[in-house]
Amino acid sequence: MFTIDELESALADIHAVFAGTPQYAWPMLARRAGTEVWVKHENHTPTGAFKVRGGLIHLARLAREGGAPRGIISATRGNHGQSLAFAGARFGIPVTIVVPHGNSLEKNAAMAALGARLIEHGTDFDAARAHAMELAAREGLTFAPSFHRDLVLGVATWSLELFRAAPPLDVLYVPIGLGSGICGAILTRDLLSLSTEIVGVQSAHAPAYALSFEAGHPVETNSADTKADGLAVRVPDAGALAIIREGASRIATVSDDEVAAAVRACWEDTHNLAEGAGAAALAALLREKETLHGRRAGVVLSGGNIDLALFRDWVAGGPTPAA
Repeated sequence: MFTIDELESALADIHAVFAGTPQYAWPMLARRAGTEVWVKHENHTPTGAFKVRGGLIHLARLAREGGAPRGIISATRGNHGQSLAFAGARFGIPVTIVVPHGNSLEKNAAMAALGARLIEHGTDFDAARAHAMELAAREGLTFAPSFHRDLVLGVATWSLELFRAAPPLDVLYVPIGLGSGICGAILTRDLLSLSTEIVGVQSAHAPAYALSFEAGHPVETNSADTKADGLAVRVPDAGALAIIREGASRIATVSDDEVAAAVRACWEDTHNLAEGAGAAALAALLREKETLHGRRAGVVLSGGNIDLALFRDWVAGGPTPAA
């Protein structure tokens, strides 16, 4: 999909906007997990999530090539839309975002504050995406998909930072929404000729990729009813699935309760706030901690944009996580 030189160039472009994100091995988290755990803090980007990296690379190219003369349109549950709005403001490209009804009020407000035009349609991400594609044709807008080479190239830069800054990782857990994050990690690992095992993580309530991984072809689900909204995808992308099946060892699924416990554990052990999708990788690691003794593990905290109501429920009002 891209070369190491293209990845290095993308990293330089990202670092021209912000200085990357840190990765730390937290002692309390290691005690909880029973092994060394490195956390890649993508909650520290300008939009609070890893997606901004892809948005910057995609819109920079569109701006150079004049590929969006009337603006772009996309669908999102929040972080992809924030990334496009952030980049659109930087490159002077108007951005329209379609969100499902009942979407995060805080993420909606963030996208609007960044200058996006918001439209509500449908009951989930996939319905919003279909409407965005219809509006693109009707209004002459350029549709910005949630999985695209530019996006994978951009978000792959977090894994390049991690692999270079951390000691060699035996295993890396990566959440899967539509797939750009894990595909970027797989491709970066391979470009660097590393042996790190990569494990995908999905919600047990939205397991389209897990089912597709086992079946060997895309499998749609009828619902994606999870509070971890960044994982709420019913229709997998065939291109993403091909990369995941080739490069990931497996896909683990976690319940909303396990994600909630991981959000609390992250807050307690690192004093960082994770949204549901952002804590999913840690949730899978903690479930599998008995198999990880002696292995150096990594997780990506892919975003920290959790709604206040969910924070109160999962963190402030939840039980203290077991050590």
